Amino acid sequence: MEPRQQELLKIIVKEYIKTAEPISSGLLVEKFKLPYSSATVRSEMAQLEEQGYIAQPHTSAGRVPTESAYQFYIDNFLSGRKASVSAKIKHTDERSFKQAARELAEKSGLAVFWAFHQNNLYFTGISNLLSQPEFVEAQRVIDVSRIIDQMEDIIQKIYKSIPMEGKILVGEDNPFGSVCGSVLAKYKHEAGSGMFGIIGPMRMDYDKCWGLVNCIKEQL
Repeated sequence: MEPRQQELLKIIVKEYIKTAEPISSGLLVEKFKLPYSSATVRSEMAQLEEQGYIAQPHTSAGRVPTESAYQFYIDNFLSGRKASVSAKIKHTDERSFKQAARELAEKSGLAVFWAFHQNNLYFTGISNLLSQPEFVEAQRVIDVSRIIDQMEDIIQKIYKSIPMEGKILVGEDNPFGSVCGSVLAKYKHEAGSGMFGIIGPMRMDYDKCWGLVNCIKEQL
């Protein structure tokens, strides 16, 4: 991908994460004071669309990132910006893990699970997840509810494939739903091992969530 296309794609992904609104070439030029004409930006966006990184919703003249765009962003632009959490984890106190999960849900505005081991699961922030605009349609709420019902099975299946340093799963690669993203981490300490993660729409703020997950992981 050409550098200018990378620059535009990065802006499109970040802006769409913030607004959930399709992005037009005019908005990019006006809001971000780009040193390119609208015609140039339209041409580059047409190339990005042809390459499968952005797509046009049926009801809008703007464009939205595709799964490929989010994956490209994660692979190339993920900042992992520093985050802070007040929760203090005590390895022998399950309540402290739950407190950390609740704070993650509050700060991310998304859903969080914590598997103390593969068959002991805590889940919080479901209302955060379902309040996202991606889940206005009843069928998507039903699909997410089914996944929540199957969480223990899903975690058992993916547990060994998640590295200790953590992993981000998007779209079709994400066992928590193809319209979702997830930021996951595993840990091991003297009292045992487990896994936790943040689950959101594919449009979730990966920079913020990666920073939050790593901040918690530093305590484990």
